[in-house]
Amino acid sequence: MPVEGVDLGDLERRMQGALGVLKTELSGLRTGRASSSMLDAIVVTAYGQTMPIAQVGTVSVPEPRMVAIQVWDKGMVSAVEKAIRESSLGLNPVIDGQLLRLPIPELNAERRQELIKVAHKYAEAAKVSIRHVRRDGMDLIKKLEKDSKISQDDARVASDDVQKLTDGRIAEVDSMLDKKQQEISQV
Repeated sequence: MPVEGVDLGDLERRMQGALGVLKTELSGLRTGRASSSMLDAIVVTAYGQTMPIAQVGTVSVPEPRMVAIQVWDKGMVSAVEKAIRESSLGLNPVIDGQLLRLPIPELNAERRQELIKVAHKYAEAAKVSIRHVRRDGMDLIKKLEKDSKISQDDARVASDDVQKLTDGRIAEVDSMLDKKQQEISQV
């Protein structure tokens, strides 16, 4: 039964936001297999402004180890190539007219370990964000109890609800991290 004055829906929405950020960050980690989402973070300077690659061309994955970008404007090919080369992905585009092919090299064991460490860092940041939301919820509950707006029993029930919500989201983070680790470790 929800406790008056404690909005669990808002806390859950904020925790889901942290999970969404984690999902985006993990999808950008290169696993040795091609994925169109690995280019989402790359921006191209086009027509005097910066925009994602998806707004200057069509990104596709024709093979498991190849990403292709069909650039719509011939004049943008060199800008897209430059943006990819300058990114931290370590990819070298092959230009064929308005088509850029990005072969995805195999990951060596050392690089796999580095990527796993990065994934752990992202997961820990998500957990910290979730814990901050929990702290905000607990502070609100304590304030409501101190101001005599809710009883001690209601405060305990609300605290338990917030903790259950937090535990569930932390478990989701761990699950996402495990899945990504397996994906990175797979040869």
